[in-house]
Amino acid sequence: MLSEGDKAPNFKLESDLGKSFELKDFRGQILVLYFYPKDNTPGCTREAQAFNDAAKKFAKAGAQVVGVSKDSIKSHGNFREKYGLSFPLLSDPDLTLHNAFGAYGEKNMYGKKVMGTIRSTFIIDGKGKIVRAFPNVKVDGHAEAVLDAIKQLK
Repeated sequence: MLSEGDKAPNFKLESDLGKSFELKDFRGQILVLYFYPKDNTPGCTREAQAFNDAAKKFAKAGAQVVGVSKDSIKSHGNFREKYGLSFPLLSDPDLTLHNAFGAYGEKNMYGKKVMGTIRSTFIIDGKGKIVRAFPNVKVDGHAEAVLDAIKQLK
């Protein structure tokens, strides 16, 4: 998994907003890139809602939140509409970006080892450098911890 000080990999992924996004689209601002396993599941929904509830605080801190999962654009659009999410969701069906960040691999799920998305978040500065990494995220309180980390950077 990538960590603080690493250069963020470039990417170009389709979003539920009907356009693609690249790393360079966020040049000059802080990007909060969070990887989550699946739309409309309990933990992922709570995580998305927490980031959404804090969207104005992230914007005030100069940060843009973007979610990434392997779900389809259609699934992302339904998820966004159902919960009124205000940030883009990127579709990475081939796991290219997941693998580039180390956000896909072996994990424990209900006591069994499985391959899947490793819930993780990366704060990327305006020059494309990872300034904070959160591996193996626990959902509750995570959005607030990310916001606090951004405030500490300034």
